[in-house]
Amino acid sequence: MAEDKDSKTSDEGIDPELVGDEPETEWVGEEEWGDEEEEDVALAEEELPNFVDNGDGTISDTHSNLMWKKDDSYAEYGYGITWFEAHDYCEMLNDKKFAGYDDWRLSGIEESKSLFSFVQSNSDKDGAEIHISDLFERGGGHNTWTYEEKPDYQQYAQKFSYVTGNDIWEHKDNEYSHCRVTRDVVQDEWEPEWRKDTKTFER
Repeated sequence: MAEDKDSKTSDEGIDPELVGDEPETEWVGEEEWGDEEEEDVALAEEELPNFVDNGDGTISDTHSNLMWKKDDSYAEYGYGITWFEAHDYCEMLNDKKFAGYDDWRLSGIEESKSLFSFVQSNSDKDGAEIHISDLFERGGGHNTWTYEEKPDYQQYAQKFSYVTGNDIWEHKDNEYSHCRVTRDVVQDEWEPEWRKDTKTFER
């Protein structure tokens, strides 16, 4: 009889009534993963540049101490420019002391990236979405030249896309590029005269 009972169990499988007696397992993977995603988004938002419109055609990033021109080279020319023309554009701005400054320059690749974030939205000259602050003028180019040249291949310079967030090495003669210019904001290390006097007694 025992043999028949064993064969019956193997043929019919587990008794359905016994399934309810098994301890339930709580799945917490989704909830934990969701919490991590929320924390990541919050962290990313906190790290966004703190842009300030200066009201003179410039925008300051108080986190990086950089000042940017509110529009880009497309607003000046209405077409794309080469890497060499991008340098000429900087020189022109410096000659006329745009916004009162004569130290405008092309940005580096990391500086260019600092403007980019998928949570920010603006639009380029073709109406396509670019991911920079809406404080910047709409209708500009969708990329920017940087001052960085490719080692051992000086005919190439680095360019950054505000559509995809990617950077590429582009031939300097490429005419379908644009540039956003920047300058370093020098912090005044001001202190009262009395403090300077007391320093003479410090050892």
